[in-house]
Order: sequence, then structure tokens, then C-alpha cells
Amino acid sequence: MTRRLIEPRLVVASHNPGKVREIGELIAPYRIEAVSAASLGLAEPEEPEPTFIGNALIKARAAASSARLPALADDSGLCVDALNGEPGVLSARWAGPEKNFQEAMEKVHRRLIAIGAVDWRAHFVCALAIAWPDGHSEVFEGEIHGTLVWPPRGSRGFGYDPQFVADGYDITFGEMEPERKHAISHRAIAFRKLVEACLA
Repeated sequence: MTRRLIEPRLVVASHNPGKVREIGELIAPYRIEAVSAASLGLAEPEEPEPTFIGNALIKARAAASSARLPALADDSGLCVDALNGEPGVLSARWAGPEKNFQEAMEKVHRRLIAIGAVDWRAHFVCALAIAWPDGHSEVFEGEIHGTLVWPPRGSRGFGYDPQFVADGYDITFGEMEPERKHAISHRAIAFRKLVEACLA
């Protein structure tokens, strides 16, 4: 049986400002204060797991243990069909230590061109893990499928958003209003599962 989240504060176990903002906006209607791991001075743990779920659990458990508060961690990434699922769990690392996602998008584009890929299908994956200080944890996963474009379009969102057009749409996540993206994204899908299990 899943555990309900009843605490008034929740650590967002991320140092990515865009991700913290997006999760904070999703959690706000439930009258829970979202505080970032960075604002609490929490270190970023290593993420050695080969799966999104494994890495999300590492981050959530580390933050919950250090902050003595429930912690929500997201591990997400872009999986490109023609690149055998890359960058996948290494999506942030493709952006380098400076988190330069323009360079990461260019790397994806160069690889697709190098192999002569005609099919630019891709999907975003999000694993959300929530952990409590006593060690209990829950995990929820969401995916959204679409196609990559070049050049990137739009300045909204973060990460690979300007390169990704979701199925059924003709604008990128980078061009999409935040409220619209929050309704359909991989993170929104995983978050709806979390709400149903832990907040509804």
C-alpha cells in the first residue's frame, strides 16, 4: 500500500533550477512547500544506476536522509530511437559540467546526421521517486513520445525541450506555454500517478 504525503514541506532533490521550478509548480496546488536541495546546501549524490528509477531513488533517499524531510527526486531524460536510446540516463551529462543543453542538442543532432538517420523519433522518460527519512519510498514513471526537430525552437522549458515535438502537436516543448506542457509532459504523467497514490 502506498504512503500518503501529509507533511507540509517537501525537498525537491535537484540542483537544476528549471526542474525545481517545474516540480514546485506541480506541487503548489496541494499546499505543500517545495524547497530545493540546493537551498538547503545538500550535496548532489553520484548517479551510477543504469535506470531512471534507480537514480531517482538514490537522489530522493539521500535528500530525505540529510534533510530529515520527505524528498522528491526526478530522474529524466531523452531517449532517441535511432541512437539506441541515447542519451537516456546520461542526458544531463551530455550537457557537460556547465549544463549547456545547446551543446547537448547539437550533439544529438550531429550523431543523427553522422549515421544518416531518417527517423528522428524520440521519447522523454521521467521517474519520480519520493522518499521519507525512515527509508520508505515510492516510485512513479511517465513517458511522452514525439519527434526531434532542428534547429531547436523556443526559449521556454529547459533541457532538450526546444528540440522535441510531442505527438499530436506542431510546436516544441520550448515553444509551449508552461501550463500546456505541465498537462501533457512525461513529468506530468508521472506526477499524476504520484498524486493519485500519495496526495489524492
